[in-house]
Amino acid sequence: MKKLFLSIIILFTIITTQACPICGCGVGGFYIGLLPTYKSEFFGIRYGYSHYETQLNDDPTQFSHDHYHQVELYGGVTLGNHWQLMGFAPYHINHQVTDDGDVNKNGMGDISLLANYKMWESSKLTKNNTSFKQEFWLGAGIKLPTGKYAVDFGDSTNEELSDLLGDVNSQMGTGSTDFIFNMMYNVHIGMFGVNTTANYKANTANNNQFRYGDRLAINSFAYYQAKAGKRIYMAPNVGLLYQYTTPNQLGDDKVSETGGYVASASAGIDINISNITVGTNVQLPFSQNYAHGQTVEKVSGLVHVTYTF
Repeated sequence: MKKLFLSIIILFTIITTQACPICGCGVGGFYIGLLPTYKSEFFGIRYGYSHYETQLNDDPTQFSHDHYHQVELYGGVTLGNHWQLMGFAPYHINHQVTDDGDVNKNGMGDISLLANYKMWESSKLTKNNTSFKQEFWLGAGIKLPTGKYAVDFGDSTNEELSDLLGDVNSQMGTGSTDFIFNMMYNVHIGMFGVNTTANYKANTANNNQFRYGDRLAINSFAYYQAKAGKRIYMAPNVGLLYQYTTPNQLGDDKVSETGGYVASASAGIDINISNITVGTNVQLPFSQNYAHGQTVEKVSGLVHVTYTF
């Protein structure tokens, strides 16, 4: 039961795709987050939400209020004692309120496939008979261009791209095949645990010669598992998240006003009953810099239901 519950705690903290109209934190900014250490198969569905506000410094009449929703199916299986294979299939629902009017887009996103390998683990009992366990994982994956990408830059120069960036970041997919690298360190003592991950997503150029910025994400979460009934467990958790995105590129040129970073604090809870877990969390930024402060991430959140068998 502890293994099952730990895996779900880690899994639900995987963050959804985020976007904004000019900073370049759009569909190309997908990152994996914390990864599960399960010993069986699982599948689930989750709903994620992100909200951004943009206002141009040199023309305050140009603004955008962006709401990005994502519904995602995900699942995984273990092979032997060391391998984990996972897949993620998102569906995006984007709503933007801008000075030019409302924009609504929805559709299937880019499917991601991951493989993780357990490099080592150790387990022992402390002097007071409390379990102490550590695990270290390395993994890699691929993001396939299954989502729709339909942006035509024509002969646009770098300076003229600002009018197209809102459209670029609200696409369902990147139009490119991208690569994901991650590592995870997990330690737990009795009912308390800490999970720390680092993920890097390396993007390639699509057929339009546009390349979304690479993204580095470093996250650390602490949780405490408490028994609330005969078959019910609750696990409140808190965490810190840091994301850094490099600028987008068109051909060999960097796109201005793209790239940046955000640091957020997270809090959530999971409730587990037998093989079913329901959980939620919310993330609030406390430091960020996108597009020289013109774009601000307001809040992100996630709700999930997961079944393990």
